[in-house]
Amino acid sequence: MAAKSSEKPTKTTKKESSSKKQKFSKETYIKWYKDMLLMRKFEEKAGQLYIQQKFGGFCHLYIGQEAIVAGTVSATRPTDFHMTAYRDHAHPIGLGTDVRRLMAELYGRQTGVSKGKGGSMHFFDKEKNFMGGHGIVGAQIPMGAGVAFAEKYKGTDNVTMVSFGDGAARQGALHETFNMAMLWKLPVIFIVENNNYAMGTSVERTTNVLDLSKLGSSYEMPSFVVNGMSPEDVHEAVAMAADRARKGEGPTLLDIKTYRYKGHSMSDPQKYRTKDEVKEYQSKDPIEHCLKVIKDNSYLSEDEIKDIQSWVTNEINEAIEFADSSPYPTKDELYKDVYKSEDYPFIKEY
Repeated sequence: MAAKSSEKPTKTTKKESSSKKQKFSKETYIKWYKDMLLMRKFEEKAGQLYIQQKFGGFCHLYIGQEAIVAGTVSATRPTDFHMTAYRDHAHPIGLGTDVRRLMAELYGRQTGVSKGKGGSMHFFDKEKNFMGGHGIVGAQIPMGAGVAFAEKYKGTDNVTMVSFGDGAARQGALHETFNMAMLWKLPVIFIVENNNYAMGTSVERTTNVLDLSKLGSSYEMPSFVVNGMSPEDVHEAVAMAADRARKGEGPTLLDIKTYRYKGHSMSDPQKYRTKDEVKEYQSKDPIEHCLKVIKDNSYLSEDEIKDIQSWVTNEINEAIEFADSSPYPTKDELYKDVYKSEDYPFIKEY
């Protein structure tokens, strides 16, 4: 469960760990394992394909942070909304977007989720209520509050999840948004995917406030620190925040402590941290944790586990084949999806 703002997370005893496991069903652990493994393998392959120059642009991997998406999705409803930054591959996978369309988007193909126009940083899937990855640092914070305002205006009880990094927490728009969101009691959950580094700059080098949940204090926003390597803890924290939002009690800030095993982007030499630091977090890997729970409780046989692993491998292979065989956007797509009005005067000549 989340720790209240400014409280230090306590160590989990074996007894507490056992009781925690019993809170979640066999089906939940299997889904977490299956979804996170698909996220991990998709990104590992994406990293390889990027090096092979199968696609260009930027590529930011989410490897190590999968428990945030898994726990958030399991704690929310299909009618809720999700929005994040440009490290956006795992979010739509967790929401159920076909990895074939995601791979095609990386390749810049017309069959991609953004018709090949967005690439790695701008996945978008309206059918899954995934409102996009956003390349402008912190842009999703006020935009996400706007989505939440729209849902409140329409009278629904849908909640909007807005994820951003610890670096984006320095943007001035965050404070403007927090003030307005609290004033209007918007149904929004602000999630800091706190992986310790804004690009290559550690949190300690950017602020005296190392507990980022304190950012909500000035606005009387309920704020909590969450273990982001645990899908259980993430689920419980998001479920609590979503319940508050649906009751009309307004937003919650979750400082979810996580870690990315890879660099900020594929071009990051990672000289700002040690290999031992990375190994320390890898020892807490959420996928291995879920697999251990599954094995310890005999939720699946070894053959059934291998079936899941084979399914994931096949999904990734089919995604690559689909992307390779898909067409590039045609020239007439250049001016589509830019303006709502098809006869917008500045593009009539085309």
